[in-house]
Amino acid sequence: MNPVLDDYREVAPKGTVDFLYRMSELVKGRSFLHVTAVRYGGGMAEVLRRLVPMMNALGVEARWEVIAGTQEFTAVAKRLTNALQGRDEPITADMYHTYVEINERNAKALKLDADMVMIHDPQPAGIVEHRAGGCWLWRCHLDLAQPQRRAWTFLRRYVLKYDAAVFSLSGFAQRLPIPKFLIQPSIDPLSPKNREMTRGEIGPIVDRLGIPRTKPILLQVARFDRFMDPLGVLQAYRLVKKHHDCRLVLAGAGVMHDPEGETVLSELREAAEGDPDVHLIQLPPEADLEINALQRVATVVIQKPIKEGFGVTVSEAMWKGKPVIGSAAGGISVQIMDEVTGYVVRSAEGAAFRIRYLLNNPGVIHRMGAAAREHVRRNFLITRHLSDYLTLLNVLVCR
Repeated sequence: MNPVLDDYREVAPKGTVDFLYRMSELVKGRSFLHVTAVRYGGGMAEVLRRLVPMMNALGVEARWEVIAGTQEFTAVAKRLTNALQGRDEPITADMYHTYVEINERNAKALKLDADMVMIHDPQPAGIVEHRAGGCWLWRCHLDLAQPQRRAWTFLRRYVLKYDAAVFSLSGFAQRLPIPKFLIQPSIDPLSPKNREMTRGEIGPIVDRLGIPRTKPILLQVARFDRFMDPLGVLQAYRLVKKHHDCRLVLAGAGVMHDPEGETVLSELREAAEGDPDVHLIQLPPEADLEINALQRVATVVIQKPIKEGFGVTVSEAMWKGKPVIGSAAGGISVQIMDEVTGYVVRSAEGAAFRIRYLLNNPGVIHRMGAAAREHVRRNFLITRHLSDYLTLLNVLVCR
């Protein structure tokens, strides 16, 4: 069951729900189609699972289609995504042909009629070649600041055929002759990952994960990936450990079928060998309650990637009233108000310094945590995201 809009009155800023009802009157009866590459996995899919029913409840005919691909297409799409984010990925002419072929096949199979069509990320971007009516938007969740040139040249020819592009941050965008909009990601405060939990719910989950609660817990929730810098977080923990008896929990998605993830996890195990206070946890897919429970028992949350998209995990932790120590990568520094809701750091030493300060000052932890939750309430809840989408529909379709 998806919560109805009225359920958000208790968590969203005052007047938000009434504003959404009034705004919906301007777009009622319009149709809004989302097209993505996946239905599960990642913050985008997670929020869409909630946004689409909410839009329908407001009288917008919202639909969500997912493209069908092959293993070969999935591999090509991953390379293209990495290349667009700056990695040096070899992409052959045959791979580009696979991309075009799968997009063409999906364009013929999907029902693409809608007043507004939003195509998410690079994988289905080529569908625009077969557009009919309506206003078409390309929603990019990636950081395109420094893409591999050949990959961006290939994708750009499709992007130019959209009516507008939507990015998460201005720094993520490339120069384009079409209009650009900024819509930041959000969290759903009533979803299993972010809803309130009782001690009776949290305790058994944390116990099952094998984490004693007898010491302060430092937590990073992130995939086991070099970009997430788990070894740097481990280094910061060791610097703190010289002064405070604490635990470190590094929790990430399973690394099955991910050679790089397996390598990183193996390196972490070797580096942490002999330290019973370091817990490396492979979470199952859609581990919403586990993440919720971990963030609630954590004393301080760390998000210290070298490269990141928006990094909405920061807002998830802040919503639980936790100060977050994060890097300046991606959208993390946009979410953290430095020295108010947490700290933005640029090194393991800087992270350790801030962690030590917080552990020495429990009152600051409480004060920053309260400010962090309020900051998320005002800026990063799904109700704001819904308002942004209704505004796009009103401005681009109903004008």
